[in-house]
Amino acid sequence: MFRNQYDTDVTTWSPTGRLFQVEYSMEAVKQGSAAIGLRSGSHVVLACVNKSQSDLSSHQKKIFKVDDHIGVAIAGLTADGRVLSRYMRSEAINHSFTYESPLPVGRLVVQLADKAQVCTQRSWKRPYGVGLLVAGLDESGAHLYYNCPSGNYFEYQAFAIGSRSQAAKTYLERRFEKFTDSSREDLIKDALIATRETLQGEKLKSSICTIAVVGVGEPFHILDQETVQQLIDTFELVGEEEPPAPEPASAEVAEQGVGAEQGAVPEEGVAPMDI
Repeated sequence: MFRNQYDTDVTTWSPTGRLFQVEYSMEAVKQGSAAIGLRSGSHVVLACVNKSQSDLSSHQKKIFKVDDHIGVAIAGLTADGRVLSRYMRSEAINHSFTYESPLPVGRLVVQLADKAQVCTQRSWKRPYGVGLLVAGLDESGAHLYYNCPSGNYFEYQAFAIGSRSQAAKTYLERRFEKFTDSSREDLIKDALIATRETLQGEKLKSSICTIAVVGVGEPFHILDQETVQQLIDTFELVGEEEPPAPEPASAEVAEQGVGAEQGAVPEEGVAPMDI
């Protein structure tokens, strides 16, 4: 049996119990440029990599504001992400108008997941080819969710999606236990470092990354390029100042030289550094 016998329709199951069209939409998320999210007890930071189609074009917007307390970062088909962010914005406005209170983040994520699930159960529709990291703050605290094209959603302390996101995940997995008590600046620093991990040697600059923050007393907003570049310069200077410290060896050599001048005779067959 060949896969293409069962991947022509989103409602057709394969004999192994798989929906290949849904899996293809999840693969589209892996092909998009990386998006990263981290949360502490009071703040959530979103970061994404901006990749343009050519040197002559601008990049697509990857982070969208939904409400003063909610924002999303996307990886995958940007057009699908734009449509879903507009739907989320509409739901947030309707809830605020009806109930005169901000929409809880978890409720919006469930509505978004239900909308994505419908596209896996209708033969005339296709799944959305985009993954969304939803960052928000409500009465229960800071939240970071990942919405999958399959209709599943998960809450994370930190997560990364998109191409080469595994390197960022590895970094986040080593550090995530400290995120709960991290300050706003530390979260931004970790987000920038995780973003740099996805670039495979390319230098991190404000022109190829976007940072957004939401937190207690701080509505969702995207940091301007000058601020991001200043943060990058600060963190890279810290990283450059740490390595130069191999001076004890030279001090030992100096002491050996002094000993030799005072008549110390090294043993035969022994290197001077081993004395």
